[in-house]
Amino acid sequence: MQAIRGATTVSENTVEAIQEAVMEMLDEIEKRNNLHPTDMISVTFSVTSDLDAIFPAAVARYRADWNNVPMIDVQQMYVRGSLEKCIRILIHTYIKSSTTISHIYLRNASKLRPDWNLPQPLQA
Repeated sequence: MQAIRGATTVSENTVEAIQEAVMEMLDEIEKRNNLHPTDMISVTFSVTSDLDAIFPAAVARYRADWNNVPMIDVQQMYVRGSLEKCIRILIHTYIKSSTTISHIYLRNASKLRPDWNLPQPLQA
C-alpha cells in the first residue's frame, strides 16, 4: 500500500470551477501514477473553508470506476495566511513499493510542496 498526495486551487467558489480543478487533478494523478480506481483503498479530499459549492468526492464519482471507491470530504483546518480556495487529496492505493510515486500539485497549490511536485523515488 502506498499513499499519493495532491492539491490544486480554484479561482472562484463555483460548481464549475471546482469540477474543472478536481477533474484536472485526478487526470494527472491517474496518468502520472498509472493508477486505476480499482486499485484504490480510499480517498480523502479536504477543502478550505471558502469552498462549499460542491463536494470534490461528488465530482470524482462521475469518473469511470470511481463510484466504488470509498471517499470522504473534510474541511481543511484554518491557518491564518494559508493558501485559499485549495482542494487537497490523499489516496491510499495498492502500488508496488518499488514504484515511483508522483504527487500532483497544480495551479497555486504547486508552491505547497515543490519538493513533491515531481516524481520522487521511494525511500527504502
